[in-house]
Amino acid sequence: MKTAAIFFLVSHFLALSGLYAEESRPRVREFGLKIGVLEPGPLNAITDVTGVRVGHKTIIEGNSIRTGVTAIMPHPGNIFQEKVPAGIYVANGFGKLLGYTQIEELGYLETPIILTNTLSVPEAAAAVIDYILSLPGNERVESVNPVVGETNDGWLNDIRARAVKKEHVLEAIRAAAEGPVEEGSVGAGTGTTCFGFKGGIGTASRRLPENRGGWTVGILVQTNFGGVLQIKGLAVEELLKKDSRPGENQAWVQENGSCLIVVATDAPLDSRNLKRLAKRALLGIARTGGYYSNASGDYAVAFSTAPQLRLPAGQRSLTQNIEVVRNEATSALFQAAAEAAEEAILNSLFKATVVSGKDGHRSEPLPLSRLKSWLEKFKDE
Repeated sequence: MKTAAIFFLVSHFLALSGLYAEESRPRVREFGLKIGVLEPGPLNAITDVTGVRVGHKTIIEGNSIRTGVTAIMPHPGNIFQEKVPAGIYVANGFGKLLGYTQIEELGYLETPIILTNTLSVPEAAAAVIDYILSLPGNERVESVNPVVGETNDGWLNDIRARAVKKEHVLEAIRAAAEGPVEEGSVGAGTGTTCFGFKGGIGTASRRLPENRGGWTVGILVQTNFGGVLQIKGLAVEELLKKDSRPGENQAWVQENGSCLIVVATDAPLDSRNLKRLAKRALLGIARTGGYYSNASGDYAVAFSTAPQLRLPAGQRSLTQNIEVVRNEATSALFQAAAEAAEEAILNSLFKATVVSGKDGHRSEPLPLSRLKSWLEKFKDE
């Protein structure tokens, strides 16, 4: 389908979506959709996991810079001095996840997790190193493993300009806070697209009932991937087909791209089971219609905030006594990760707003009014 026809079709949908102005676009649950069966935490965000903080830096300059940084802080202390257990799972490795091998080898995270665009990974890593070396207590540190993930926002953003600088990353880190998390076209999601619509940052959480441990699993995603969008098992592509004009080729199907998923939990999981938890979070991509295409970097990074599992610096004992969740008790956590990741991805689409950028490209958000009427009609059929 030619580009002009694509944007005419999407603009036609937007004309029907006046009910949801950009400043009031709802999250999935506010829209009336319930994803999964487990209950979310109070904020339905990664920050429902106690101590986890999120900060954004959105960079919009001129007509072609549409990018940013998102920082995830596992706890409010000095993370290098109090490392947290972590695990990473890769669904498709067409990406640049800096810091992967040390986590795979040692099973601990020692820096904030930074999300940005593909060509800004080195600058972001340098900023994280500066941040860690500057913390009181780290005066003798000589090795740092910065964890930086990315997606390619080059359709809306002049990615070759490498607009992300150290100070932007440090601003995102300093802005990190508990409480509600801003979603949509913000931070590392400023210039991303997903399923042919505007993507971005999304978050969600699940809290297990007490008889399943009472733990919380929180998810944050940076969505920039493709596939055939599904919501609660319904192919939204069918909506696009029904609204296409005679002779037009249905809808723009975005095939490639990437998705970074960050998983936080207060469950005492060791690195092995955190890797298993990360694997289940990646199911959220499949449940929304993605399929880890050839040119997609699909990664999940999971960490536990359980205080008893932190690795204090300068530990002289030859052994460490820890208490962790048994394998037989992990299934509910796996379900929580899959459900929360699915909802976080949808939240990134629901909350995203229109962004115009490089070369006159324009990414429109999911047309929610048209979607709502279609879902209601489908329900009655």
